[in-house]
Amino acid sequence: MPDTPAVAARGPIPRPAPLRQAVYDTLTELIINGSLKPGQHLVEADLAENLGVSRQPIREALQRLHTAGWVDLRPAQGAFVHSPTAEECAQLLSVRAILETHSARGAAEHAAPADVARLWELQRIGLTALTAGDARAIVEANAALHAHITHLSRNAVLAELIPQVDRRVRWYYMPIARPRGTDAWSEHARIIEAIADGDPDRAEELMRRHTANTTDFYCEQIAALADRSA
Repeated sequence: MPDTPAVAARGPIPRPAPLRQAVYDTLTELIINGSLKPGQHLVEADLAENLGVSRQPIREALQRLHTAGWVDLRPAQGAFVHSPTAEECAQLLSVRAILETHSARGAAEHAAPADVARLWELQRIGLTALTAGDARAIVEANAALHAHITHLSRNAVLAELIPQVDRRVRWYYMPIARPRGTDAWSEHARIIEAIADGDPDRAEELMRRHTANTTDFYCEQIAALADRSA
């Protein structure tokens, strides 16, 4: 059975974008959404065939992915999808927590009724994905909800900084989206209520607890996996 799964559903990547960038973005997204799993061997020839490109842009993309921390290059073995550690998770999610708590405070200070209605709509989308057990849809809904809270904060610096960590947060969240889902979306509801009430202190505190709970849950899962493989 080949190391790299077929990604035919994705099809040949669009050509209008610079090819090397398109290949890099495509492989990054396949890692984030779990099509390429942590620890998986990435075979250049298979990736090239699946994406409909030559091996050269694949090779260049793997080098860039290694530099960015998405891929490990092992001498005499090849490229492998990076397996995040508990320490990496804690570091990234602690930074995300600081940014998200500021976003929640700002959203509570600025959100209009129509903005709150949109938050509840995104909440419903997330609950629908949770009911269906669709991890990818849960992750996308989670990202959309948090992004809208950031938008409502009316803080241009936060809007610039948070997307820089969002891709990796989505990657980390994918394996815990379903087991963490019920608690996470209940926490979202309380955050939305605080934003709707125009209570920045409560919104900030609830977001702080929410991000801390997600961090703790993820790190516990990583530790459990490490114990089982020891």
